[in-house]
Amino acid sequence: MQTASLKELAVRFELFNNQVQNRYRELNFPDVEAELNELRQRLEDPSLWQSDKVDKMREIQMRMAVLERKLEAWTQLLRECRDTGEYLEIARMENEESLAGEITEKLNSLEATYAKLDLESLLNGPDDFRNCFMNIHPGAGGTESQDWAEMLLRAYTRYCERVGFSVEMLDYQEGEEAGIKNATLYVKGQNAYGFLKAENGIHRLVRISPFDANKRRHTSFAAVHVSPELSDDVQIEVLDKDLRIDTYRSSGAGGQHVNKTESAVRITHIPTGIVVACQTERSQIQNRETALKMLKARLYEKAQEEKQKEIEAKSGERKDISWGNQIRSYVFHPYNMVKDLRTGHETADVHGVMNGEFDEFIDAYLRQLNSGVFLGKGGDIE
Repeated sequence: MQTASLKELAVRFELFNNQVQNRYRELNFPDVEAELNELRQRLEDPSLWQSDKVDKMREIQMRMAVLERKLEAWTQLLRECRDTGEYLEIARMENEESLAGEITEKLNSLEATYAKLDLESLLNGPDDFRNCFMNIHPGAGGTESQDWAEMLLRAYTRYCERVGFSVEMLDYQEGEEAGIKNATLYVKGQNAYGFLKAENGIHRLVRISPFDANKRRHTSFAAVHVSPELSDDVQIEVLDKDLRIDTYRSSGAGGQHVNKTESAVRITHIPTGIVVACQTERSQIQNRETALKMLKARLYEKAQEEKQKEIEAKSGERKDISWGNQIRSYVFHPYNMVKDLRTGHETADVHGVMNGEFDEFIDAYLRQLNSGVFLGKGGDIE
């Protein structure tokens, strides 16, 4: 491909630089610096260093790290834009067309950095920076749906590993013949909830069933629930009378102790029907504490969703962001297509998506979320 001339690069750089400067002003970094200063002052409170306030202190430190990284990254981008602009101007003054290739590479790199930072800037929700819990379970359909749920579990695990999130399996229940009945992941990383919240909802698969001797086409469903890990200062009331707590033997790996004692815990919140489970710890008490933490996260998520619905009802707006409805279709037959029903984004690279390449779908969702316009949704889980 022919390298652009210095004159063409100057036009391209000016447009890009204006875009960066405008976005920087929109993000209002004085407010970011003000929040950072406030958090630094809060860390000076001696009571935060008490043992019962450790979680709160860590959350403040995590938030500070996110804001500091944001400031540093955008400052670095502005600095590199300035340097590139000066280098380009000198090359034009001296008519050094031989430098066009080098400047093109630099511009490509700057544009890629800007795209990444611009996407991260959309994560402005109060919980976006937090770690999260991701639960995956099949819909009706037995082995077909259980296999589909396991395929999604593998895809999300690969996505998390690729973007640098750490993943811990909190609960894993195998299906009778194949797949899983349920799985819960604890995902840790900067903005983990902010990115993965895009996957909340029902996922639909259409394929020729590997379990059907007649090779017929089947439709399967699986539900994904993503909830932010809450700090101790977020108060969610959970009454003992509203809980049904069951214990059972772990079905996963974990050594003789885990498999021979009823250390796994399943909690059902009777008023809402929400079920959470944890079986990774050796102690039933530890599993119970983790399961309660997961339940509070789900209840918090549900409360936030209901609050948003009330706001929309009062304002007369309607945003189709229901997490209880179909959000995406994955078609393996008679053609290859993955399509998000909320944003309209689609790709024929089914193999890539099932290997964890959700980036384009998450990008499209976050941009639509900030615009407030969604196309629609599908039906409830079957």
